[in-house]
Amino acid sequence: MKLEKSILAAVTMNNENVKGGTPIFMCQTKEEMDDVAANLEAILDGISHALSDELYIIVKH
Repeated sequence: MKLEKSILAAVTMNNENVKGGTPIFMCQTKEEMDDVAANLEAILDGISHALSDELYIIVKH
């Protein structure tokens, strides 16, 4: 099965920003969020998008 056009993960400092079935990665600092999002991009073969200062999503286009 090949995933296309889906949200693979969310990276946040505020867990109230994200609800639902996607995996959520909680971080303490902006720098940690940047590192986790960059690693998840490579691991999941996706692209990260910053939706706010406290939230990234990793998507597959």
